[in-house]
Amino acid sequence: MGMTLGENLRVTLFGESHGFCVGALVEGIPAGTPIDENELNEAIIRRRPGRKGMSKRSEVDECEILSGVYQGKATGWPILMLTRNSDARPSDYSFLPDQPRPGHADMVEAVRSGGSNDPRGGGSQSARLTYGLVASGSQVKALLDQAGWSCRAHLHSVGEVTAKPLFELERNGALDPSSEMGRLNCLDPESVIEMSNLIESVRKNRDTIGSSVELLIEGLPIGVGEPWFDGIEPALARGLMAIPGARAVEFSSGVRASIMRGTEHNDAWLPSDSGPIPEGADEAQADGALGGRSTSAPISARVHFKPPSSLPQEQFTLHLPSNEVQSLKVSGRHDPVIGPRAAPVVESVAMLVVTDLGMLGGYIGTD
Repeated sequence: MGMTLGENLRVTLFGESHGFCVGALVEGIPAGTPIDENELNEAIIRRRPGRKGMSKRSEVDECEILSGVYQGKATGWPILMLTRNSDARPSDYSFLPDQPRPGHADMVEAVRSGGSNDPRGGGSQSARLTYGLVASGSQVKALLDQAGWSCRAHLHSVGEVTAKPLFELERNGALDPSSEMGRLNCLDPESVIEMSNLIESVRKNRDTIGSSVELLIEGLPIGVGEPWFDGIEPALARGLMAIPGARAVEFSSGVRASIMRGTEHNDAWLPSDSGPIPEGADEAQADGALGGRSTSAPISARVHFKPPSSLPQEQFTLHLPSNEVQSLKVSGRHDPVIGPRAAPVVESVAMLVVTDLGMLGGYIGTD
C-alpha cells in the first residue's frame, strides 16, 4: 500500500479513524536534530477536532514518541510517533458496509479488499491519519530553519469569500487558538469574520461547503528539485493531492496561465545583491520553479478542497443487500468545511517534501 511519502526523508502513515491509534514512522531525520515538543504541540492543536462550529469529535491527540529520540534529539534511527484514539465512536457507521456513503471511499475500498477493509469512519482512508503528517512535519522545521527556508499555509477561501494573498499578510508567529483567526487558521483578519459567518450559515442549513488553502514557500535558492518527476512542483503536487478531499493544486498563476499571453506570463531575470532573481520575486508574483527546480522566488500554491461528503441530511445511495437505492442519513461528527483544519496539513506536507528534496540535492543534512 502506498502509505509512504519521500525518499531521503520517509514518512509512513498508519492507523484507522476509529481503531486503536494513528501515527507515523519517520525515517531519515539526521542524528542530533532537535525534537521540539513546542512545535509538535502547536502543530497538533492547529489541526485538532472539537473546535467551535467544526467536528465535535474530542480527541486528546497527545503524541507519544516511542523510538528514535534520546534526550530531546533525534538518534538517526526511525522515529515512531502516535496518538491513541480517545473519542472513537464506531457505532456511527453501523450502516456500513451495506450502504456505502456518497462521495466516500467505502465502495472502492470494499471492492478492492474483497470486503476486508475497516469501514469505520473510512478506516485508513480517513483524514484522521493526517495527524501523522502534522506530527512529522513539525519535526523537520528545525532543519528548514537552519537552511533559512520556510513554509506557511492558511485558509485562503471558503465558497466565494477569499482572503488576501498570503504574501501581503503577517506570516510570523502563532495564532491564538481561541481567536477566530486561530480557529479557522486564517491570517487575514478582515476576511475571517465573513468566512466564519458563511461556515455557520452552511452548518445551520445542514450542508457543507468547498474551500481552499494557500501555501507560500520562501528562502529556497536556485536549483532545489530533481527533474522530471522529482521536480519541486510535481513532488509537492503529489503530496498535496494525497490529502483527503483535495481536488486541485495550482502553482503561481495557476489556471490563469491558460488564458495569458507569453508576454504577460514570462518573468525576466534581473540582477540583485544575492544573485539573479525573476522579475516579480519580491512580491511573490514570479514563478517559484522552472524546469522542476526552484528559482529563488517564493513558491506560491493553492490547494482546493471539495465540500465534505458527510452531510447531516438525507441522501440517497445504493443499498447493497437489496440492490436498490435507499435513503441514508449519515450521523457522526463531521466538519462543514475542510480548509481550516487542512491548512496545517498542507503546511506539513510542504515541509516534508521540501526537506526531502533539500536532502536529495545536498542542501540539508550534509553537516
